[in-house]
Amino acid sequence: MSEDGRPGPATEVFVAHRNLLFTVAYEMLGSAADAEDVLQETWLKWAAVDLETVRDHRAYLVRITTRQALTRLRTLGRRKESYVGPWLPEPLLTAPDVAEDVVLADSLSMAVLLVLETLGPTERAVFVLREVFDLEYDEIAEAVDKTPAAVRQIAHRARQHVAARRPREVASPAETRAALEAFQRAVQTGDLQGLLDILAPDVVALGDGGGIKQAMPRPVVGADKVARLLLGGMSRFGPELTIEPAEVNGSPSLFLRLHGELDSVLAVRIDNGLVSGIYTVRNPHKLSHVHEETSVSR
Repeated sequence: MSEDGRPGPATEVFVAHRNLLFTVAYEMLGSAADAEDVLQETWLKWAAVDLETVRDHRAYLVRITTRQALTRLRTLGRRKESYVGPWLPEPLLTAPDVAEDVVLADSLSMAVLLVLETLGPTERAVFVLREVFDLEYDEIAEAVDKTPAAVRQIAHRARQHVAARRPREVASPAETRAALEAFQRAVQTGDLQGLLDILAPDVVALGDGGGIKQAMPRPVVGADKVARLLLGGMSRFGPELTIEPAEVNGSPSLFLRLHGELDSVLAVRIDNGLVSGIYTVRNPHKLSHVHEETSVSR
């Protein structure tokens, strides 16, 4: 803070890039809480820098954030090994206009974040910085402590890996919303056939309760199994359970409320107009960032 009470130059630069830095950290970690911690660590390092020695403020901040996120990503990997049940990314309530940036919205989706979980830490960092934020290879090389040539190879491998596992086409918000409306209508009315009509034959359902809330202990695969499981769960709560649309991770999703309190966030993956993935987050520790919008950017 300067003598006149206004933010100093370091603070102004950091605040100007904060949303970008949060998004970088979140896409690398899949955890908003850990991304916020990374931003705190980034600020402490940034505040100690002599700004006159920094040619490109944005690149320098991204480099600090990436290095801090890589360190935390390795710690997070050890935590996930002892996690109870399937681990899902922490959902974010995002502004509707995020969907207008197709690349950003796709990279934030539950489906893609889960694919990124299958990459190693350095591969994930390289993929995110190159494919989402369009950084040059030499900038990425400095951030991950590799040569530009090595980064090119890593980026190529990561791109192939993700392409083989992500949805074949990016579903538009309108397509996702239509599928969700059909899905919601079927589960609320107990329409088994209506639900089967919107589910892909090989649909996979994952639930994250973190050992705190009851959830599917393992993935459930197949339209019939998933449909019957969903309808059975919904009927158990009856009118006490309400469903409402929401914008989560840049895509139409659903909030499930029990007795008026948020119980779960449900996101979907869409392939060829059908729901091929259902991701339900019930762990209350992961629901703190859906009560107000989180600003993301690239």
